[in-house]
Order: sequence, then C-alpha cells, then structure tokens
Amino acid sequence: MRKILVVGAGQSGLQLALGLQAKGYEVTLMSNRTADEIRTGRVMSTQVMFDTALQHERDLRIDFWAQQAPRIGGLGVSVAAPDGGGRAVDWLGRLKGTAQSVDQRVKMAGWLDAFVQRGGRLVIHSATVSDLDFLSRSHDLVLVAAGKGELVSMFRRDAARSPYDRPQRSLAVSYVHGLGPRPEHPDTEAVRCNLVPGVGELFVMPTLTLSGRADILFWEGLPGGPLDVFTGVNDPAEHLALTLALMERFTPWEYARATEVELTDGGGTLAGGYTPVVRNPVGRLPGGGLVLGVADVVVANDPITGQGSNSAAKCAASYLSSILMHGDRPFDEAWMKATFDKYWFTTGKPVTQWTNAMLGVPPEHVLDLIGAAGTLQPVADRFANGFDNPADFDGYFYDPEDAADYLAEVAASVSAAGPAGASSGGSSAE
Repeated sequence: MRKILVVGAGQSGLQLALGLQAKGYEVTLMSNRTADEIRTGRVMSTQVMFDTALQHERDLRIDFWAQQAPRIGGLGVSVAAPDGGGRAVDWLGRLKGTAQSVDQRVKMAGWLDAFVQRGGRLVIHSATVSDLDFLSRSHDLVLVAAGKGELVSMFRRDAARSPYDRPQRSLAVSYVHGLGPRPEHPDTEAVRCNLVPGVGELFVMPTLTLSGRADILFWEGLPGGPLDVFTGVNDPAEHLALTLALMERFTPWEYARATEVELTDGGGTLAGGYTPVVRNPVGRLPGGGLVLGVADVVVANDPITGQGSNSAAKCAASYLSSILMHGDRPFDEAWMKATFDKYWFTTGKPVTQWTNAMLGVPPEHVLDLIGAAGTLQPVADRFANGFDNPADFDGYFYDPEDAADYLAEVAASVSAAGPAGASSGGSSAE
C-alpha cells in the first residue's frame, strides 16, 4: 500500500485525502487545527462552488450539505451609475447547474471528522520544512496544500505567470443573518456582483453557516480607495457597521435589504488581502526530497471571480486522477511537473487569465458585453456560467472583435426568436 502525506486541511487537501483514502492509499493528513478548533474559529473565506466543482464532491460522496445549503440558481451583475444613486446596469444570469456555498468552518470540520472516522491518520501540527524533510523519507508522495507560512517558501514565484507584486484589492467579509431578498427576484437564490467603477466590488452570496442559512457581504476595494478602511478594525460589530455604511454609500439597492442584518457569530468577519501569484509546483527539501504543491499553494488568484474553492476542488480531482493513473511508479519530478501542467492548462491558466482581466480597468468591449447582458438574456446566462467554466471566456471575452461578433450573433438569434428570447431573466436598471 502506497503511503501519501497530505499537508493542509482546506478544500484541496481534505478532498485529496478523502479521495485517496477511498481508493485504498495509506494517507496521513497534517492539519494545524482540530475539527473543533476550526468550528469555533473565525471564518476563513468566502466561497461559492459551481456545478463542475461540486460534481467532484458528489463523485467522492462527500457532498454532506447538499440538502441544507441554499440552492443558488443565478448570478447577477449590477453596475453603479455615475451619480451614485442607482444602477446603470442590472441583470440576472441563470446557472445551468445549481451552485452552493458552505462556510468552510462547517465543511472542513465535517470532512476532518469523516477522514478520521474512516480510519485516516490525522496529525495536528503546524508542519515545517524540516518536518517534511524527515517525513518524506517514509512516504511515497508528499502533497503540500497549506497555502500560507513557511512551507510556501519552497515554491518559487513564476515571474512569467505572475504580473502582480502586491495585493490588488483590500478584502472585507461579513457573515450575516437577516438580509432580505432582492425585490426583483424574491424567490431566486443568487450571487450578486455589484461593480462600483473606480471604487471596487460588493459581492453578496447565500451560504450555509454554523447557525443555518446566512448571507456573505464581501467588499473588494481598490487599494488606497474609499473601501480600503478595514485595516485595524478588530471589533466584529465595528466591522459590520463599516460594511453597511459603505453599502449605503455605494450600493444603496443592496443596503435597502440589509438594514436589519446582524452577524452570524463573533467569528463572522474577516479582512485582509494577498498578492495573486503563480509558483513553480515542485518544492525541493534540504535532504533532496521533492514535494508537490496543490491548489493555491501554486496558483493563488484574487477572489474577485469566486474561483478559489472551485479551483481547489478541480485541482484535487485532477491530482487524484494523475496519482491513480501513475500506478506503482515513483512520483518523480517529471511526474510532478506533468501533473501540475495538466491542472494548469485545464483550470489554472483560464482562471488566472480571467481573474487578472477582471482586476484591471475593463476595456470598452467588456463594458459592452456587460451592458448587453441586460437586454440579451443569452449573454447574461453565458457570463454567469463562465464562473463554472472560465475557459469559455476565451471564445468571446478578451478580444474586441470576438465580443462584437458574439453580440451580433446573439442579437440576430434573439430577434429571430421574438420577445421571449430577450430579457426573461434580467431586470431593468434603476
């Protein structure tokens, strides 16, 4: 039986550990916290997982919260009008498959418990490079899925794939109860992407947390701008009050349904920022051993496109497939590079290209696409489903001629279909 060490108990590390365990591998999982410590700690992220990523969980039969989490059927985009009073653009795209969000405190604690109950070896320890140097000698493969701390230093930055050297957004998260529905679609659970040109973005996401159904209010602010004000705000109540004040100022249509919200718990806020980066996938230990980086250890993108947990799930699934296909052969450097390349070209590269594009000032043709989605429902639907399959953006999003051709094609198709094909799922700007 081959022995594999997985370091890190996030989406990718736990999914990989549970998947390998189910296939008969002897798996040791290292986590810096117990399940109870995770449950009682601070929120770790925002997350909405789309259908393709969720399918990997269903395949492993670890989709424990599918019946409890809100069933997200749409993704809407609103663009604030220049006068600050309303929306210049407002529409809702329909998802082909249901999405969902589960607080990682719930999911990671639940998966840790399942791993142990199924006979896995769990070591509670903050792993160091010297730990891995020792442990690599008794394991056939070491997978590093812990995206922060000393271990990341083993993976060198890939300058050609990493255009940024500093955070591109200031991030602030609040998990709340009491948010009202969007009046335009009161019966539709949807992710809401609110774009405030020159200021930043507000994302609103239905989720399942420790105390049941909730919503996530997530500000992404341009550094140095009016949203970059959460540094040093350590009191959760103050954090929420600041979040709501900014909503009232910049997204009054969202603030209107948030006047009675309260934090889900004392750990329901998070603030910070990090630099998007792509790293070389193979780390070399002092004793000469090799380790393979997983998910955001090697491809870390800003959460503006909501791809973190989706990419982690897809990376875990891709690596699991590569491990199973490799059989009893040594996990050498060539295999590690090939395994990463498979993930990079199918998922990492399309996500990185799209995310980096969204972090910049949108060119005119992208503004045209977002605007056209308000009257052309197929455009809204395609954009929304790009969150599930970012590779699809390559066909129409990046090149002005591709975008113009696509819009002309959709307009002609909608015109031929009549009024029913136009804006059945969207809503007008206010």
